[in-house]
Amino acid sequence: MEQYLRIGVITRPHGVHGEVKVFPTTDYPERFEEVDEVILRTPKGEIATSIESVKYFKNLAIVKFACFQNPEEIQGYAGTDIMIRRDQAQPLEEGEYYIADLIGCRVKASDQSETFAGQELGVVRDVLQTGANDVYLVETPSGGELLLPVIPSCILQVDIENSVITVNVMKGLL
Repeated sequence: MEQYLRIGVITRPHGVHGEVKVFPTTDYPERFEEVDEVILRTPKGEIATSIESVKYFKNLAIVKFACFQNPEEIQGYAGTDIMIRRDQAQPLEEGEYYIADLIGCRVKASDQSETFAGQELGVVRDVLQTGANDVYLVETPSGGELLLPVIPSCILQVDIENSVITVNVMKGLL
């Protein structure tokens, strides 16, 4: 399991005091107000820092990190992931999973599947968050893609500990 979870991505500098615009990647954007420390995962390494202030504008958060005092210091950090330690994460409800834990899980057809019984169908490469339900993007062994809606009739079991997702292959999916 991933030790850190991403809560946002820096999009660009904002203002003259070293603030940045952040696209939240969490279902709970207020998270930025509650964490003690964040890790900025840059190409040059990780930077541990705290958040001094946060405000919200449309679908973005405007964040002031303790480690940056002016816009020149924050230049070049666009695209940087903002991470928190797993122990700072929001608790999950039954049947909820962190996307970081789903990525890389093997996907296999249930033993009751008519055509694909027990076959491994691929590996989860991404989770698409749509308005209605999430969709697992699965890379198949042949290099193709399979889109699986996260609905009870399709996703039968998620075993994060063993990195296996068991699915019902509904007509029209393959």
